[in-house]
Amino acid sequence: MRKLVVLTFISLDGVMQAPGGPEEDASGGFAYGGWTFPYFDEFMGGVMGEQMGMPFDLLLGRNTYELFASFWPRQDEKTDPAAAALNKAKKYVVSHSAIKLTWENSVLIDGDVFAKIKALKQQDGPMLQVHGSSNLIQGLLKNDLVDELWLKTFPVILGTGKRLLGEGTIPAAFELVQSSSSPSGVIVATYKRAGKIKT
Repeated sequence: MRKLVVLTFISLDGVMQAPGGPEEDASGGFAYGGWTFPYFDEFMGGVMGEQMGMPFDLLLGRNTYELFASFWPRQDEKTDPAAAALNKAKKYVVSHSAIKLTWENSVLIDGDVFAKIKALKQQDGPMLQVHGSSNLIQGLLKNDLVDELWLKTFPVILGTGKRLLGEGTIPAAFELVQSSSSPSGVIVATYKRAGKIKT
């Protein structure tokens, strides 16, 4: 069985929209694209290197796929380990409309998406990592398909934007299995799904 892991940069108020730059996602008039940039340092580079240095396949929503596909294949894999890892990974792309799968080793998931993802998790293979893909993550959480959350919480409040935990998220318990913090104040935490909420 394959583990499904959500890797996400979030603000203190749970916003995950456009962490890397204004060109990522300005929908809804979001004006703070690139909000993680001032906090990235050697520590954060090490964290990302470790998390992307293990075997994984990608599970991506349409918009994140198109953004990644326009960028990562053009990067130098010899000098950029992230590019090498992402380009090598098999990409499962969730889309309800026609899409050109231009990135090598990409597979479309359409139709009954969450049933197909559940079946995909039952197969042998490396973990499934979800990057970006805020709309997809909402569906994964509603259908209880997320095994772990690998969160990087940045010391900033954005007040607006797409949030990790949106409407319809089911109640669920998680266990903190690892945590650390960067010199710039980013909290890095790994949470594992831990059954129902206890009261």
